[in-house]
Amino acid sequence: MDLIEHEHDEHMRREAAADKLREIADMLSRHNEIRFVQGGLATTVKVPDEVEFSLEVEIGSDGNEIEIEISW
Repeated sequence: MDLIEHEHDEHMRREAAADKLREIADMLSRHNEIRFVQGGLATTVKVPDEVEFSLEVEIGSDGNEIEIEISW
């Protein structure tokens, strides 16, 4: 199977980023999947009941970052 990779970078207000996180959380908890559209093609990724969750916070002089990763 070919690797499908979706990456989306966008500048937005903090509240909009929180809305995006809620949307992803809702897809996970209600539908057990993540759906995204890339190049007009919709892709759905089923997510199992058990996953690995990683949260990384980086604080530095050149900027800060929060990285969330869910894998299985």
